[in-house]
Amino acid sequence: MGLYRRKVLTTGSAAVIGTAALALLLATSAALFVFQDQATAARPGAETPDCAAGVDFLGFSDALNKQAYEGTSVGGLSALAYTGRRDIYYSLVDNGPTTTSEARFYTLQIPEKDRLGKPEIVDVTTLKDASGQPFTASDFDGEGLTLTRRGDLLASSETEPSIRRFDPEGNLLEKLPVPRKFMVAPEGQAQRNQTFESLALAPNGWSLFTAVEGPLAPDGRTAEGENRIRILRYEDRGPGGFEPVEEFFYLTEPGQGVVEIVALSEDELLVLERGFQSGVGNTVRVFRVSLDGAEDVSGEPSLAAPGLEPVEKELLVDLADCPSGGATTPGTQPNPLLDNYEGLTPGPRLPGGRRAVLLQSDDNFSAGQVTRVVALGVENGRLR
Repeated sequence: MGLYRRKVLTTGSAAVIGTAALALLLATSAALFVFQDQATAARPGAETPDCAAGVDFLGFSDALNKQAYEGTSVGGLSALAYTGRRDIYYSLVDNGPTTTSEARFYTLQIPEKDRLGKPEIVDVTTLKDASGQPFTASDFDGEGLTLTRRGDLLASSETEPSIRRFDPEGNLLEKLPVPRKFMVAPEGQAQRNQTFESLALAPNGWSLFTAVEGPLAPDGRTAEGENRIRILRYEDRGPGGFEPVEEFFYLTEPGQGVVEIVALSEDELLVLERGFQSGVGNTVRVFRVSLDGAEDVSGEPSLAAPGLEPVEKELLVDLADCPSGGATTPGTQPNPLLDNYEGLTPGPRLPGGRRAVLLQSDDNFSAGQVTRVVALGVENGRLR
């Protein structure tokens, strides 16, 4: 494993990230997941280039980049969630382009024909507070998004941070409790703009996961620059709603932060790590993670305490290892396909026993970055 020297998942030491668990997340589709606007688009039965063992590069699209839709600027797309309704996705905007911009999510459609078409915006929905007034970029920094079985949306904001539940029309239904330590200093121990960047609901709807992007002040980082991250698990208590119940110790690669989580089951996750180095560009890696047997560290004052072990992780794919597919970049990147990716979601089924996994980049409403969607095909065996 080289750089990835943490405990690795094995059939004897970790939970099986099973096909059945993932199937609950993913709706079926017979279409091959590629984009019509890219030269790298593959046809059924054709060879597709590899990013890693069992992970195929299926194409990318910049069709959403620098668009306008119904008077809104399309950008700052920080979370992507598959609705399970064939070709429909929700994409959450963070906080822009101005402080008065309304908080919102876009409904995206990727049409199914012989192959899937390029992403298209079909609707925009404003997120509103209890009085019916829109949240704005000044009080809502949308970063994580997941859907309940009832079709409601759970969205995290980095501002406080917070997790709120909205109905599909964007009306506020409830605000989940957040343990004090996760609040931004001085109220809590979190760093500004380093809080709840991720959000994921397990397929059975029982467990909700989020994580801080960067470490809490007492947790810090190792001498090698690895960030000590807390994954926070909520549990659905029925009429009482979601309550925080456990925390787990996750150790990033040097210089990386946690920007998205996908829950394959109660104890099986995909974690998206992202970093940036000036003059070099972005690092974007997806890891398979097991919480099986992991210690609850909610009572630990600091993750730097001796004897604490991080959860098990194994590299699924480094996006820099994918073919560029003809992508271009306005900045400096080790691979022009790379950008500021913050969204990760499973998509539909693919032929040949694969699953689509989509990544989406956040352009920060900047001319130097791109809004891009990348599709990967992952063999079921690589999700175990």
